[in-house]
Amino acid sequence: MLGFLTARQAGLDDPLRLRRAESTRRVLNLKLNPDRDVDRIHGNGINSIDIETIEGRYMLSGGADGVIVIYDLENYSGKPQYTCKAVCTVGRSNRHVHKFSVETVLWYPYDTGMFVSSSFDKTMKVWDTETLKPAEVFEFESNIYNHHLSPIARKHSLIAVGTKNPKIQLCDLKSGSKIHVLQGHKAEVLSVRWSPRYEHILATASADSKVKVWDVRRASGSLFSLDQDNGDKSKSSSEAVNTAHNGRVNGLSFTSDGLFLLTTGTDDRMRLWNSATGENTLVNYGKVCNESRKGLQFTVSQGCSPEFVFVPCGSSVAVYVLHTGELVTMLRGHYNNVDCCKFHPDHQELYSGGKDGNILAWVPVLRASDMEEESDQKNKARI
Repeated sequence: MLGFLTARQAGLDDPLRLRRAESTRRVLNLKLNPDRDVDRIHGNGINSIDIETIEGRYMLSGGADGVIVIYDLENYSGKPQYTCKAVCTVGRSNRHVHKFSVETVLWYPYDTGMFVSSSFDKTMKVWDTETLKPAEVFEFESNIYNHHLSPIARKHSLIAVGTKNPKIQLCDLKSGSKIHVLQGHKAEVLSVRWSPRYEHILATASADSKVKVWDVRRASGSLFSLDQDNGDKSKSSSEAVNTAHNGRVNGLSFTSDGLFLLTTGTDDRMRLWNSATGENTLVNYGKVCNESRKGLQFTVSQGCSPEFVFVPCGSSVAVYVLHTGELVTMLRGHYNNVDCCKFHPDHQELYSGGKDGNILAWVPVLRASDMEEESDQKNKARI
C-alpha cells in the first residue's frame, strides 16, 4: 500500500492503479459481517436484489411472497454494529402488491424515484418510489421470468422482457406500450441483458440451450447465436444447431465494460464469451452447481484487477477470477439455496439473498493496521 501511495505521489503510477489494487485487496477479504444485519421482512425466499447507482445507498429486494422492500444501506449511527433498515415496503396489505412471486426488481438507472418489478402474476409494474403506487402496468399472457433496462441508453427507454413465451417483448417506458417482439428462441426466455457498452445490443438466454445477441434496430433477427464449440460463423445453416450450453441457460451478465458476456446453465457450466464476436473464450470454471428452474442472478465485480465473478452455488456464493476461472473462495452463511447476489462497486461489498428469506452482507475485513488506527482514535477521543 505504501509503495502504491509513494508511486502515485511521485507521478510514477496512474492514480487508477492504487484504486484497483485496494479494490482487489478488499474483494479478496470479503467475509460475512457479524456487525451488519439487513432487516428480515420477506416471509419466503428472495429472488432478486438491486442497488441503485446514483447514490449507492438504497437496495431493492423482491421475494417469492410477492413483497418488495427498499432498504437504506447507509450507517448513520456512528457505531460499527447496525441494521440496514427497511425504508418502505410494498407488503401484502398494499392493494397494488404482486399476487405471486416477484422474479426481478430493478432501479431506473437515472433516478431513484422509479423502479420496475415483474412477477409470475403476468404483470410488470413501473413504480413511483415516493407514493409506492404503479405509474404504469404492463400485462402479459404468460409468467415473466426476467426484465432489464439499459444502464446507458439515451436514445431509447426500452425494457426487455423474457417470459414463458419464446418471444422477447420490448416495452417502451415513454409510450407505455409494447412496441416490438424479437423472435428466434424455441422455449421460455429465462434471462435478458442489455449491453453496458452499446445501447441497442441485447443478449437473451433461453431454456432451448441458446443465447442470442440482438441489435434491436434490425428487423431481420438476431446478430448471432453463441456456439460453445466455436463453429464456423459464416454458415447460416449452423445457426439452427448452435448451443451455448447443454442444458437450460438461466443466467446472463455482461462485464462492466461490456466487452465480455458470462452465461450459466443447468449443465453446471459457466462460460465467458467475447461479446463482439460471440467467440467462446474457453475459460474453465469447473463445475458450477446450478439447479435453478428459473433465472439465476449472479454478478461481476467492478474496478478490480483482475475482475471477479460471484455466482450462487447451492447455499454458498462461489467467487471466481473472471479470466482464469480460478475458484478463489466459497462464501458460506445461508441456510438454504442462494438465488441472487449483487456487488456494490462503491464499497466493494456483496449482498446475497436466498430461499431462507435472509439478505446477507459480505464486507471486506479490516487489516490489523487499520483496526489499530481505529482503536487509537477511540482512545484519543476518550482522553
